Amino acid sequence: MPVRSRRRTEMTDVGKARDRGQVAIEYIGFLPILLLVALAAVQLGLIAYTAQQAGTAARAGARSASLDGPHEADCRAAVSSGLEVTGCPASYGADEVTVTAEITIPSVFPGKDDFGTARKTATMPLDH
Repeated sequence: MPVRSRRRTEMTDVGKARDRGQVAIEYIGFLPILLLVALAAVQLGLIAYTAQQAGTAARAGARSASLDGPHEADCRAAVSSGLEVTGCPASYGADEVTVTAEITIPSVFPGKDDFGTARKTATMPLDH
């Protein structure tokens, strides 16, 4: 009887060692998928952040344009240093000014540079 229980224990230990190696191989195979999902999450966050910064730039540009200030410069100064405003035109109405800020969305994926632009518009009353 003791011989059988010892054999059973030895076989169980060998099986556990093999399972540990298999789990490591499976993890290494799954690692690229995890990295891709993480990069996608970072990219989505970057898209949302760029849209928020475009809104900030549009509001700053509209505020400056309503006071006859340098709205293009104020529009560009309102965003983080890592982002670049590609356009900030102002259109004047009878009692208001509208500024549309446009920022190119940066990419975290190598070789994929075209995620488009974030475009936000803000309208302010003219200060007469």
